[in-house]
Amino acid sequence: MSLQLIQQYLPGYPAQLHVQIAQLHDQGKLGDYLSKRYPQAHAIQSDKALYDFCNDFKQRYLKNAPLLDKVYFDNRLTVEKQTLGLNTAISRVQGGKLKAKKEIRISAFFKSTPVEFLTMIVVHELAHLKERDHDKAFYQLCQHMEPNYMQYEFDCRVHLLWLTLNKMPTVATPASIAK
Repeated sequence: MSLQLIQQYLPGYPAQLHVQIAQLHDQGKLGDYLSKRYPQAHAIQSDKALYDFCNDFKQRYLKNAPLLDKVYFDNRLTVEKQTLGLNTAISRVQGGKLKAKKEIRISAFFKSTPVEFLTMIVVHELAHLKERDHDKAFYQLCQHMEPNYMQYEFDCRVHLLWLTLNKMPTVATPASIAK
């Protein structure tokens, strides 16, 4: 397995963790690790259900944040484009006023993931309503809304890596792990 690929999906994590993930994959246990931690997918399949799911978090943790005008699954957001969710404000002039409509788009990939991964991406995009940059305040807000945010983000990255590795023909050797 390519350690470069692991570094692409898990940047900023310690090298020892990269080696552990490579070993789990080479032993054929990475998928088992993920399926034991997250045994089933969620039932949120429609845009309306996703809107309600997002709005529940927003009402619970971000009451003073702008209203969400639209939340939906987007088939154009993919791992290959390195985009799993987007938070946008579409500005329009209505009369003499400038109105900004807040939209959150979540990759359709999350329709078939565990609810924890969907929660992670929803919390991430909602946090952008208050904090634009990925800084300390942003991640503190994410952890306020979902205390296990960091673990879910890590496991989601591992899940994406596992999916990518299963699409690729691999011949793992100890030498390829050490690179």
